[in-house]
Amino acid sequence: MNCREKLKFARRIVIKVGTSTLTHNNNFNLNLYRIEHLIREIADLHNAGKEIIFVTSGAIAAGIGKMNLKNKPENIPENQALAAIGQGVLMHIYEKFFAEYGLTMGQILLTKDNATNEHARENSKNSLMALLQMGAIPVINENDAVAVDEIKIGDNDNLSAIVAVMIDAEVLIILTDIDGLYNKNPKVSGDAKILHEVKKIDDAVEKMAGGAGTKLGTGGMFTKIQAAKLTTQNNIPTVIVSGKEIENLRRVLNGEEIGTIFSA
Repeated sequence: MNCREKLKFARRIVIKVGTSTLTHNNNFNLNLYRIEHLIREIADLHNAGKEIIFVTSGAIAAGIGKMNLKNKPENIPENQALAAIGQGVLMHIYEKFFAEYGLTMGQILLTKDNATNEHARENSKNSLMALLQMGAIPVINENDAVAVDEIKIGDNDNLSAIVAVMIDAEVLIILTDIDGLYNKNPKVSGDAKILHEVKKIDDAVEKMAGGAGTKLGTGGMFTKIQAAKLTTQNNIPTVIVSGKEIENLRRVLNGEEIGTIFSA
């Protein structure tokens, strides 16, 4: 049985969704159609007996949209204020959609201290496990509203990897704005080819990753490679796949060859 086929039997799954998947192209407005369909897919996986942990980006973008701003501010306090506003917007939408499918969600905000401090990490794990045992969906984001550089993880790709390792997940799925890892930048090279499987993350693989993919997100392919490096070192396969087509989530868990899998 290859690494793709094993995904059919994964029970504890971390799903990370990026800002570009949650918003409309080239603006800060939330894509409610895509969000609703994503929540429906997660709810159906839950109904099939899966344990789903949902790591979400998008708080700052949601705040920008709520305040009708045209651009993302440059300074930290304004971004933190927008994260505080947008976090409430996002959670209200998630709670509404999960409730429509008969599910309860619980929000958890994490910082680097929750990952590096042994006592804090154990408490975070216990909270997550309690939510799963209650049949709730943990919805996780970094605490951007108060976090400073000393306690920030910095991006939700690495946050999702930390969470996956913390709770012994069986797979991490990162939904993003690109189909997977390419051997060169597909936006500038017409002959770029997607790598459907990466068995080892070495210098050559890391060099394939560039900077941030969109003006909205804080991460890019490089942070996703970092996340996959952490998870695969802990025997957790990671899949990077486009979140623009929400059915891709189900296709990944059906073992189809889409996106890029970093085998454990």
